[in-house]
Amino acid sequence: MIRIITAERSAYTTITVDGQLSADSVETVETCCNQARQQGKSVRLFLRDVSLIGEEARELLRRLAANGVVLKASGIYTSYLVQMILHDCLA
Repeated sequence: MIRIITAERSAYTTITVDGQLSADSVETVETCCNQARQQGKSVRLFLRDVSLIGEEARELLRRLAANGVVLKASGIYTSYLVQMILHDCLA
């Protein structure tokens, strides 16, 4: 199960994800991010209460970060995973 909340600001869009980020939800999250990017604003993806991040979701996060989406997370595991993904994108 996943819940996605989109909040529009004047300069950016924040997409907040709660739940399990698995293969079933990758396409939905990617679509939300792509639609937000098409509006010409920067996009922030906030993984708030995410309990599972599957391998397909990790690949999605890598693609999004490489395309300029800002990744943020709460929680020890999710924050660590986001930091590793960001580190990989900079390497």
